[in-house]
Amino acid sequence: QINFVACQLFALLAAFWFRIYLSPSHASSAVRHAFATLFGIYFAVFCFGWYSIHLFVLVMMNYGIMNMASVPNIHRYSFVVAMGYLTLCHISRIYIFHYGILTTDFSGPLMIITQKITTLACQLHDGIGRQAEELTAEQNRLAVKSRPSLLEYLSYLLNFMSIIAGPCSNYKDYIAFIEGRHVHMKLLEVNWKQKGYDRLPDPSPTGAVMYKLCITLVSLILFLTLTKNFPMAYIIDNEFLDKTPFLSRLGYLYVVTQAAKPKYYFAWTLADAVNNAAGYGFSGVDERGTFRWDLLSNLNIWNIETATSFKMYIENWNIQTAAWLKRVCYDRAPWYPTALTFILSALWHGIYPGYYFTFLTGILITLAARAIRNNCRHYFLSSVPLKIAYDVVTWVVTQLAVCYTVAPFVMLAVEPTIKFYKSVYFHMHILSILVLLLLPIRPQTHSVRRAQNQAMQNSIKSK
Repeated sequence: QINFVACQLFALLAAFWFRIYLSPSHASSAVRHAFATLFGIYFAVFCFGWYSIHLFVLVMMNYGIMNMASVPNIHRYSFVVAMGYLTLCHISRIYIFHYGILTTDFSGPLMIITQKITTLACQLHDGIGRQAEELTAEQNRLAVKSRPSLLEYLSYLLNFMSIIAGPCSNYKDYIAFIEGRHVHMKLLEVNWKQKGYDRLPDPSPTGAVMYKLCITLVSLILFLTLTKNFPMAYIIDNEFLDKTPFLSRLGYLYVVTQAAKPKYYFAWTLADAVNNAAGYGFSGVDERGTFRWDLLSNLNIWNIETATSFKMYIENWNIQTAAWLKRVCYDRAPWYPTALTFILSALWHGIYPGYYFTFLTGILITLAARAIRNNCRHYFLSSVPLKIAYDVVTWVVTQLAVCYTVAPFVMLAVEPTIKFYKSVYFHMHILSILVLLLLPIRPQTHSVRRAQNQAMQNSIKSK
């Protein structure tokens, strides 16, 4: 963990230097690619020693697949090899090398690289293996039309900005950043002459980086003061269970879940700041004319803490992983996209049983929450007081449902998970099943949604 923090802080300094002295106006794309790659490799070796060989083996295996596999199968072979290798490493680090459950190790970077490999493979397949009419608007925008060179490939997967903690980004966005087109492309979407500008502005990421570093510092302080004082294991302590009423246990569950969040806020926000410091992550201009640097942001803390639906919470937590799951699984799954996406997420995280309890429970609660929203929400939109009451109730239920769902993710093992769920009477499981049995479900199949999206896209093109 000390190596992780040291590398990220050094990467932050290197990112500022990279943006100033190796900007596209001062250095060629090849030089920028090479610098980003070499520093990334150095950080990996520094943090993980010889275990970093796993990263390089997976990268080179998939480079071979990308160049030798048939076009219709690039994404399939890449997915199977990347996820298979990641799963084997998850197994080996636990049962062979006897790593501690909470140890920071090479699996984190390997998980990010797996995301990038499968993202690039799918987008390359879209670009050279499918017709434009078969793609959604987003798939068309992100499709890669030619195989990357070895240097471009290594830079995308191993660059120092994201090798330690991510996040995963789209290949076309990364190449546009290296080549100096990243910000320019976003600025061209705005009519600056109407705003009184004679030329395109030059957005600086410094303000965004300072703001994110402040969040990082606060998260670190909260982690050091709260996380160790409110351990998740206490919710299954026998004395606690014997003396604490049910509602009080739910309240404490919310507290310990909140205490577990700062380490994620710290790591993801610092990673976002590193990319911004290098000049990467510009997402455009909002309606107030403010420059936004959240293209690679992994969370929206305000939306997480005020979420009034399970869907809203998930969409604002680990955003780039959710986007990856959508692009490589949900949008491509012919059947049961929600279930398959949750299962892939569990497999990607690892093999601890707690992960599977969490994501299988997540499937059930997601379907139940969707049924309630579709059948009930419109009755509460007729007046402001009703809407406020609905939002308050759904906020409480959402926060408790998330705590109930993620507790096994933190506890990891089977025995404490079953003990926890018994202590709270499996209430969310039971309520979700009752909702699905009693409320009418009006599903819109994945194939119908895809057909509707395609029809809309074709209509726009014809116009």
